[in-house]
Amino acid sequence: MSRENILIVDDDPSIRDMLRVALEEADYSVAEAGHGRMALESLHQRSDIDLVLLDVGMPHMGGFECCREIRKFSQVPVLFLTAQDNEVDRVVGFEVGADDYVAKPFSPRELLLRIRAILQRVRRDSIASQQHGDLLLDEARHACSLGGRDFEVTPTQFAVLATFLSRPGLVLSRNDLIDGAYGGNAALSGRTVDSHIRNIRAKAAERGYYNVIESVRGVGLRLGTCTPSQKDT
Repeated sequence: MSRENILIVDDDPSIRDMLRVALEEADYSVAEAGHGRMALESLHQRSDIDLVLLDVGMPHMGGFECCREIRKFSQVPVLFLTAQDNEVDRVVGFEVGADDYVAKPFSPRELLLRIRAILQRVRRDSIASQQHGDLLLDEARHACSLGGRDFEVTPTQFAVLATFLSRPGLVLSRNDLIDGAYGGNAALSGRTVDSHIRNIRAKAAERGYYNVIESVRGVGLRLGTCTPSQKDT
């Protein structure tokens, strides 16, 4: 089995060195970029990057802008590294398409656990597809479709949808979704889940599906009918 490839994007060479050593010791292959534009060039040139470690505060192109650009052509998992440990930055990061978030200073062990969790979600091997209405998740290929057309979602959004599909008809709390999508990572907040839900709904609405995920006031969220519908007024 070939080693998974991690792209480190950070303007601080000492941080990149530390991350490279930790990742190589954990048997990952490593590529490096000193700023966002260099990272985009690497991703355009290479199709074998499995995950991007992306620093938020960089010259030339910051992490948030870089992630927005990545999401225009790739659903590669993105894990943000930042010196700002506040909820606003975390929410912004998830809004632009990140899969997880680690604040500096961090322990290499914690970072590796986060990376493994993300990559494990990406390569989950289920023999059967799951379908509800017009929403289809093929977990073996890690592919999603809506209305018979490819529905591009990030690995974390895929995991959220898979959690809903594993319990169709049930109302799930935000803690249920965190447990299903992140393996019980208690450090995450309900607002983090809300960011992913918002992004899924927005993508589905572009297809005329306004009922993919429904809110149950005071209780939680559930999978909707996943059929074409009119926007609520």
